[in-house]
Amino acid sequence: MAVDRTLIHRRHSARRLAMQAIYSWQLADTPLLDLLADFRTDIDYPKADSAYFEELVSTVVKQSRVLDALVLPYLARSVETVDPVERAILRLATYELQSRMDIPYRVVLDEAIGLARKFGGTDGHKFINGVLDKLIQDLRSLEKSAEK
Repeated sequence: MAVDRTLIHRRHSARRLAMQAIYSWQLADTPLLDLLADFRTDIDYPKADSAYFEELVSTVVKQSRVLDALVLPYLARSVETVDPVERAILRLATYELQSRMDIPYRVVLDEAIGLARKFGGTDGHKFINGVLDKLIQDLRSLEKSAEK
């Protein structure tokens, strides 16, 4: 199976923009349609998979409480006290792990860690890795065990 490098790059860009949009929504509680419209004017938007960006942002905004409930058992604190950048990354990755079975869990994990390295705090990537690794055990246990 040939790997479509263009799609990979466009999805990567979509995730980065989606994380930024989710972060913005968390801080300002911007209505979803306004949020999407604001990010359509971003200089990097044409490089992103726009349909995937809109799917990610729309779903995370609409299902944030459900996504938070999935990740809460793996946190030593409330979701609201997690750094906003890391919370946005966790919500995004949790959605992909739960609902996008067409995307391998390793891709979701690598992308989330990459976003945390670029935008998160000093050890944010370690926190993201630790939480998502535990979540993967529940949401993608069959996929993970098939690797062994």
